[in-house]
Amino acid sequence: MYSSAKNIKIPSVLKKMHEIFSRGGFRSYLVGGAVRDMLMGISPHDYDVATDAKPEDVMRLFHRVVPTGIAHGTVTVHLMGYHIETTTFRTESGYSDGRHPDSVAYAASIEDDLSRRDFTMNAIAVDLADGKLVDPFSGRADIKEKLIRAVGNPHERFGEDGLRPVRAIRFAAQLKFCIEKYTYSDIFEEKTLAVVQKISIERFRDEFIKMLASDEPSVALKMLEETGILAFFIPELLEGRGCLQSDSRGFHDFDVLDHLFYACDGAPKDNLTVRLAALFHDIGKPKTKRILTENGIETITFYNHERTGAEMTKKILTRLRFPAKTVASVSHLIAEHMFHYESAWSDAAVRRFIVRTGTESIDDLFDLRLADIYGMKKEPVRMHDSAVGKNLVELKKRIEAVQKENSALSLKDLAVSGDDLADAGIPRGKEMGRVLKELFDTVLDDPKENTKEKLLAIARNIYRKNFYER
Repeated sequence: MYSSAKNIKIPSVLKKMHEIFSRGGFRSYLVGGAVRDMLMGISPHDYDVATDAKPEDVMRLFHRVVPTGIAHGTVTVHLMGYHIETTTFRTESGYSDGRHPDSVAYAASIEDDLSRRDFTMNAIAVDLADGKLVDPFSGRADIKEKLIRAVGNPHERFGEDGLRPVRAIRFAAQLKFCIEKYTYSDIFEEKTLAVVQKISIERFRDEFIKMLASDEPSVALKMLEETGILAFFIPELLEGRGCLQSDSRGFHDFDVLDHLFYACDGAPKDNLTVRLAALFHDIGKPKTKRILTENGIETITFYNHERTGAEMTKKILTRLRFPAKTVASVSHLIAEHMFHYESAWSDAAVRRFIVRTGTESIDDLFDLRLADIYGMKKEPVRMHDSAVGKNLVELKKRIEAVQKENSALSLKDLAVSGDDLADAGIPRGKEMGRVLKELFDTVLDDPKENTKEKLLAIARNIYRKNFYER
């Protein structure tokens, strides 16, 4: 919802900030994404303020100030429970590392400060004295038209900071805006891409995560591919472009890469683990693709692509500096995503499925299956009136029934412990580990066997048998 108001209602914390600056003889302005969000009717998550006060002045005026970027004129003011990044009006020059300015100079006015910003929609300020907008680059008009336009010359803006093209793409997906044609075409320029390559993997990852949190990540992912940026950071995905998977069975409408993009769209937007798993779940297909011909009919297979894909994903997410827990969870989902449930499964088979998958991963695995199916034809699964939906609903009910039985689903659920086995004469170490594994297999097949008396008797028999066989 776009607001055409000429004034912005100032939040109370910023009114207080203005009062303090004003008593010291300084001006202050709300700047950046918060202004853009307010004009779009979105409540901002945080505030950035620009002022003609120098950092030492800010530190003198406010009680709690952290010098977070004082070399570039930035400090963080702690006020009324908010942490407000506060920067002195400045201009920048020289960007030899493609990310940070070589030199920063204080500017005379808010207009000069706004001229160094990336896009017109982010180059609008609000005077905290009266809420009036300062908009020297027609950012409000671009917001109304849903356009992402560079401030001034896009070649210069992108040459200053290699993250800006990536941010443009992220904003396009996140805000559902279009990138203005001259701004977008400059991203394809060789000089622009050379600067993009200089950004740290962590900065790309952070933008990538925000892209995946948008309603349709495929919008950003396709632009990353089209501009050539994807090749710098996740080249493995591009192996899926042109890797066809449709055969006489009619499962897939898209090649592997588009399928992955659309599967990502079909995953829950608030679950990064599942969105990552959806994006990479079939990444192993190009390496495992085989075409079988029988009676003149071709069938495409991708045997063990889930295992290959899980290993590839581990390397990719590790390279992108994702936390080890995220790497493990996503890779596990990919390795397990090819499960094939049938009504003929015994209860023991359901219990083994739970153990293999892990109770903490079951919901994510189901969401991944639904995303996978969505990515085949860009159609959501009808849960209660389709064969696939009914199959998943049935498996879910059987899993819930098994969980209610309090069946032993891990070694710690066994009615005997290592101490019990040691008291029964079974030595600790590998021998005991083998016995425990067989006991666990026993109770998976028949939960009624999970009593201390029965398991100790079985354990003694297993140990005696193994002892005499040696």
